Amino acid sequence: MSTAPLPYSSGLPDPAALAQLAELANDFFATLPNGEVRPERPERQAVTGNAGALPAPALQAAPRGLPEALPASPKSGLAQGVPQGYAAALPAIGLQPAHNPAPVSSPYYFLGEASAYPSVAGGHRLPDLQSFNTPTDHDLRGLLSKDEPALHSGGIAAARSSDPVQAYYFIEPARYPGPSGHHAGAVPNLAASARPPFDVHAIRTDFPILQERVNGRQLVWFDNAATTQKPQSVIDRIAYFYAHENSNIHRAAHELAARATDAYEAARKKVTRFLGAASPEEIIFVRGTTEGINLIANTWGEQQIGKDDEIIVSHLEHHANIVPWQQLAARKGAKLRVIPVDDNGQVMLSEFSRLLNSRTRLVSVTQVSNALGTVVPVAQIIELAHQAGAKVLVDGAQSVSHIRVNVQALDADFFVFSGHKLFAPTGIGVVYGKRALLEEMPPWQGGGNMIADVSFERTVYQPPPARFEAGTGNIADAVGLGAAIDYIERIGIENIARYEHDLLVYATHGMQAIPGVRLVGTAQDKASVLSFVLAGYQTEQVGKALNEEGIAVRSGHHCAQPILRRFGLEATVRPSLAFYNTCEEVDRLVAVVARLATQRRGI
Repeated sequence: MSTAPLPYSSGLPDPAALAQLAELANDFFATLPNGEVRPERPERQAVTGNAGALPAPALQAAPRGLPEALPASPKSGLAQGVPQGYAAALPAIGLQPAHNPAPVSSPYYFLGEASAYPSVAGGHRLPDLQSFNTPTDHDLRGLLSKDEPALHSGGIAAARSSDPVQAYYFIEPARYPGPSGHHAGAVPNLAASARPPFDVHAIRTDFPILQERVNGRQLVWFDNAATTQKPQSVIDRIAYFYAHENSNIHRAAHELAARATDAYEAARKKVTRFLGAASPEEIIFVRGTTEGINLIANTWGEQQIGKDDEIIVSHLEHHANIVPWQQLAARKGAKLRVIPVDDNGQVMLSEFSRLLNSRTRLVSVTQVSNALGTVVPVAQIIELAHQAGAKVLVDGAQSVSHIRVNVQALDADFFVFSGHKLFAPTGIGVVYGKRALLEEMPPWQGGGNMIADVSFERTVYQPPPARFEAGTGNIADAVGLGAAIDYIERIGIENIARYEHDLLVYATHGMQAIPGVRLVGTAQDKASVLSFVLAGYQTEQVGKALNEEGIAVRSGHHCAQPILRRFGLEATVRPSLAFYNTCEEVDRLVAVVARLATQRRGI
């Protein structure tokens, strides 16, 4: 038998090439991201003093499903994201780098991080989504590109090991500086560094709660439409605020107030960029979407809605986008009109056009249904409403974590969302309003921060956004929201959307195959919600059975009773997905529901 090395055309470099590559790797990884030199035969250690640090063995382990070595490919050489130190030597061993990466600037260090996907903050072109793996109808679980053969038996691990563009990355916990370095550069700006290829198993290591065990099983968090879990970077950022920056904001003459004010207003700027708003003066911090809608109803609504005027909502709305308008209509003698939905759960634009008339003052609609996952065509709704002279509020609570939002491109008059739906803390949310509208709106609450001058004869209010932020705001959690936005922008919302879409298709196929399952909400354009009922079971029975297996779902009416009653239901089971969920977790869900269905049939 010949012992000659395999030619490169076979897909494997020869042993000499591998040895040279190993030597290069040792040299490259001898230096830590902060410039310190690793000892010989270094072992990764948890970061001293960081509460979020993982044990060393956990940091050393590759995420599940990744191959054991960087694969080679005649098309693209090594994995995309070859560390910069390799580039000059690659031609010598017969490989070509995919690109010339920029240096990594973030303390969140990804091995092999340099990638073709520069940060949004750098103003560069967003990645071409066609470059990411797209599951075929026959093999969603493999998450393979359409030009590769299906690997039915290998699942994610097989797909990963055959993927020539897969790069490793391991996320080190944040290492925030001490009190001496509190201004620019003191807290990592995640949006400023290169974006690595999307890998769900590596991303999962950023979320400590995903390692929890419930009823002896590893937690599967499928309750993301209710609230999302938080990455370690957000947890650490809030801890850093309380350790080094905690103070009330504005006006004080001391150092901590300056730090807290800088952090708070930096978060406002991040929200501005994230939403595509024109300026930070259009961003108001509130407790969440519910408070945001109530703020608009009690300011703009009180000012602009009168007797016999009309407010339009859709049948899909959360109670928080129904009740405030009902209350306002009752006070003002106005009318509430409802856009119907079809049997798939999509709003009927033709019927919406018929509802619009000269008395329509406001249209308030969700962008993504929390109960069905329907993605509502808000751009068309806004255009039609503006043609009729009405203003439009968009409820983005369920959309901002799944799809790109640009309020200027949409031409939305108001946009609201909650931080806890976006991997940020609870108790923080955002109202966006066009500056001209905010300038004309009266304040809602009175107190500190929103005051320019007070005497017993009169009060002068601050301009927006301070006019609408009475009292001490939720400073730390606003800063946490900024950190969550950094994290999302680092990964890329388009990358998240593509992965979640593929995962939802995979889950939909799995659930459809179970006898007795009725999916509720089957619109063609959906985000990551999979509401269903199972024949022969109460929804709480299904929820309990899933919980016994460590799977968290929501069971009930989801604060959206009108839309469920449109389908003849009072409750559904609602698994809702995020970008840290996996096909393996979907398989666990499907297996439990299938077992229940089998038991019901007595098989």
